Amino acid sequence: MRNYIVCLMVLAAVACKNNSSSDGKSVRNSDSSFVVAGKINGIENDWIYLYRVERGDKLDSVRANQGSFEFKGNIAHPEFCLIGFTENGEKQFPYSFFLDNSNIKIEAKKDSLNSLQVTGSPTQDELKDYDSKTRDLQKRNKELERQYQLAMMNRDKLKIDSIFKAAGELQDEARQISIDYAKANRGSYVAIYQLNRNFSGDENPAIAQSAFDSLEPKIQQSFFGNNLKQSLDNARRTAIGTVAPEFALNDVNGKPVSLTSYKGKYTLVDFWASWCGPCRQENPEVVKAFRQFHPKGFEILGVSLDEEKDKWLVAIQKDGLNWTHVSDLKGWRSDVAALYGVQAIPMNFLLDKDGKIIAKGLRGEALAEKLAEVIK
Repeated sequence: MRNYIVCLMVLAAVACKNNSSSDGKSVRNSDSSFVVAGKINGIENDWIYLYRVERGDKLDSVRANQGSFEFKGNIAHPEFCLIGFTENGEKQFPYSFFLDNSNIKIEAKKDSLNSLQVTGSPTQDELKDYDSKTRDLQKRNKELERQYQLAMMNRDKLKIDSIFKAAGELQDEARQISIDYAKANRGSYVAIYQLNRNFSGDENPAIAQSAFDSLEPKIQQSFFGNNLKQSLDNARRTAIGTVAPEFALNDVNGKPVSLTSYKGKYTLVDFWASWCGPCRQENPEVVKAFRQFHPKGFEILGVSLDEEKDKWLVAIQKDGLNWTHVSDLKGWRSDVAALYGVQAIPMNFLLDKDGKIIAKGLRGEALAEKLAEVIK
């Protein structure tokens, strides 16, 4: 549910796809090479792209022949990859799978995200086994998504709050499954993938520390291992009770604003963006809290992950966000977002008068409730 109601970075979004593989046992090639032979029905002679996430922006590409394609190469360890194509002039990557040094077969339908079938990858087979353990959670998650859409259409705040509570409980179950799996499978790339999926970008990923520590060094040092380690390090830097990291950014008029200038006041550092639907849906609650507690000394410093200034300014005015806003207009490449370990928005940090973090990730009525507790 978290990935439905929160705008995630691209990696997190694609990493949550549930792709199936065969029931047959896959075998890795002895010569440390891979062959990915595939066919996407609905693709004719277009370009097909293999995005190996660990390599950043580098793409392998091949021209399809009536939808058929083939990639060859070698890797040092299992890698998480995406398969994509061009649609309406833009590259899209709807399919994800684990790449092994083996003979891998891929079949999919262009217009069906759930049509991907992968055979020949031992790590993908393991992922399928893991997914079978969470099938009930997936069904319950889809039902919550359906209820959330309906509640948003009806503007049923009580129902939305209950859905958030149920989503939190569901997420806790998913987290515990990933922790237990990691401790039982210390050398598994699927284990670190699932820990990263459940805890990277979470406001309190430190509860995954013991599971991370139990993994073999090669897994800890893998792509997803390094990503989770960064989240754990960020969590310590922005833990409750620590002084919030200092930063300075330009406001809407290009004037530098520093966080230290807010010392002496309770301040909410609020990460959001004009393009983030859940952020915009949350804004009325933030506005309500600001109107109630601003006369008592409460301030908000909005940090936008926008890239287009015009859209940022329009959203500020339209949503009635009458407090100071700053941004480097770098989107997800924002240095301040990285400093605070923000990988999902909306996200916020409540600071006391000394600049110490006293709460974070306050959603809905939780913000006003916390402010009522600390501001007398």
